[in-house]
Amino acid sequence: MAVEIPAKQVMALRKKTGAGIVDCKKALQETGGDEEKAVEFLRVKGLAKAAKKSGREAGEGIVHSYIHAGDKLGVLLELRCETDFVARTDDFKALANNLCLQIAAMAPVAVDESEFPEEVLEQERRVLREQALESGKPEKIVDKMVEGRIGKFLKEKTLLEQIYVRNQPENKDRTVRDFIKENIAKLGENIEVARFTRYELGR
Repeated sequence: MAVEIPAKQVMALRKKTGAGIVDCKKALQETGGDEEKAVEFLRVKGLAKAAKKSGREAGEGIVHSYIHAGDKLGVLLELRCETDFVARTDDFKALANNLCLQIAAMAPVAVDESEFPEEVLEQERRVLREQALESGKPEKIVDKMVEGRIGKFLKEKTLLEQIYVRNQPENKDRTVRDFIKENIAKLGENIEVARFTRYELGR
């Protein structure tokens, strides 16, 4: 027998997650009315839907700009989706703006690891290796240590692997990639960050 869920609780979950009323009601029924578990249920369901859409061609989209207060920092972002209809929605534009805020705040170097400049990585490897050797670490374990730190460096400097700066405490480990997948599930189309440029006065 299905658990009876008050409409007020369904609407509260909808406001919190942006999911549809039917999905919110089902999530609460599946989790016995536990709101926290219902949020996780919706997130897992949404990411599964998003994974199915991720291979589809994203040929439409927008170029979005953001200028930080004080006019000394700006971001240009090309964000793609599948149709012009979605590209013109407020939700898609809000996503683009949030990604620009992320880029402004966290200064990523590339969209993902595949686009990361090799010369930057090599320079970072040299610096890390020299630091490890100077600290007295045995040479035989230095290379392993360096590669471990390079992995961490890539997560900090690639947009999709960064922790999303506007996370709430309940989803503090959510990455930008996760955040985009949630929007793919919400908007029903594949979404891709094509490229971005971050401008900072004097740099």
